[in-house]
Amino acid sequence: MSLSTIFTRAQLGISAPLVRVETHISNGLPALNIVGLPETAVRESRERVRSAILNSGYEFPTRRVTINLAPADLPKQGGRYDLAIALGILVATQQVPAAAVETLEFIAELGLSGELRPVRGVLPSAMAVVEAGHGLVVAHADAEEAAWSHAAPVFGAQHLLQLCRHLCEGNILAPCSPTAPKFGAAECPDLSDVQGQLLPRRALEVAAAGQHNLLFHGPPGTGKSMLAQRLPGILPPLQSGEALEVACLYSLVGASRLTKDFLVRPFRSPHHSASSTALVGGGSLPLPGEISLAHHGVLFMDELPEFGRQVLEVLREPLESGEINIARAQASLRFPARFQLVAAMNPCPCGYRGHPVIPCQCSPHQAANYLKKLSGPLLDRFDLQVEVGVQPGAVILQQQPSESSAMVCARVNSARQRQLERQGMLNRSLGPKALAAVCRLPAELQKVLECHMEKLALSARGVHRVLRVARTLADLDDVEDIADGHIMEALAYRGLSRQPTG
Repeated sequence: MSLSTIFTRAQLGISAPLVRVETHISNGLPALNIVGLPETAVRESRERVRSAILNSGYEFPTRRVTINLAPADLPKQGGRYDLAIALGILVATQQVPAAAVETLEFIAELGLSGELRPVRGVLPSAMAVVEAGHGLVVAHADAEEAAWSHAAPVFGAQHLLQLCRHLCEGNILAPCSPTAPKFGAAECPDLSDVQGQLLPRRALEVAAAGQHNLLFHGPPGTGKSMLAQRLPGILPPLQSGEALEVACLYSLVGASRLTKDFLVRPFRSPHHSASSTALVGGGSLPLPGEISLAHHGVLFMDELPEFGRQVLEVLREPLESGEINIARAQASLRFPARFQLVAAMNPCPCGYRGHPVIPCQCSPHQAANYLKKLSGPLLDRFDLQVEVGVQPGAVILQQQPSESSAMVCARVNSARQRQLERQGMLNRSLGPKALAAVCRLPAELQKVLECHMEKLALSARGVHRVLRVARTLADLDDVEDIADGHIMEALAYRGLSRQPTG
């Protein structure tokens, strides 16, 4: 038989469409042609495959070899097709039995010696293999990651010769099984390290309970970053499905979360010099950005006004939709990005505006221009805007330990459980209809809210966010109805948006 078909997977964002590697060997001058929209790295596989086959002790045909990567209109990138192409040639020349590859898919790059090398995006491909009901063969270094998809079976091979012996003789490679995940909660910084700062600590707990976006502002050295870094420690661990979604995104960028942090919510902290592409994803070969790597976790943006205005504005859409769409000439890719945004900023360029001791060196115009870097629509998307003030020395040096992350996490878990039982989602995700159903206010409390809406010039989005925060405060207090105190506290968390910007 001079014709063979081998199954493999392309990488198209978070999806992994099936690719059929069709190999035909015919008479003619010796040549190896690859068709089906291959990019440079795929076309270069001709030389890698030739050397790998010869160095594994097999014969490379001295005839005309045509390889079609179907579907032909799907872009093919990277070295992930090397193994499938090599096996297509070996099956077409009857050096490997065709029956042995019918129910398997193959994803690996080949070295010139025949060594199987790992590739990016193995886990999303393995998840797609499960849906197809096939087994999977990958490089040995990728086997444990692929096994998390629970595909049956997953084989990890170190060399092309080893794999071919397994296909010909069987029982050479043993199926790989995933190890049990470990929750590394002890690795998260603990909230007990923070002395004082009762209001910011309260805001951090509220943000964790309802998955609200949070902005800390205040002079440098008051603990804004310290507080934000302790948010993952008071969040519940990822569910297994969420953890696999996050692991798939990390697999696309060549990183692995299949270790002790598998169930820990991701915490990403990009530098303020990051570009919009680094933040939301993209590039010639689109990859997930920081907002997608923070999926189901926390995106912390320190020194928020130092980010470029264009960089900050690209956050607005994914904050509402929970995903980012990247359009390219050949395809439009979607990456999930349901993250919790936490940011920190100084009140002015020098940082000491409002400091009780250190005088501010900035003019009112400079301070106003500094705040203008944050647009009204972006600022409106922060449910909680909390000042982190300077603490007295006696508070900072006190020896009495403060409340630990474990104690706060217990309250957060209870509040989240109430939300899920009542409405099937966290308060942050409540739409207008669901919000009206779970945030019914008595007439007198509604008039109070209307009065403050006019005084604070709250937008419709701002009012909805106040109601969501008030609902979270009621859940933390384990009460069914929103009270006056909950509304007033939620309004108090909108302090920065009330300040004049010029």
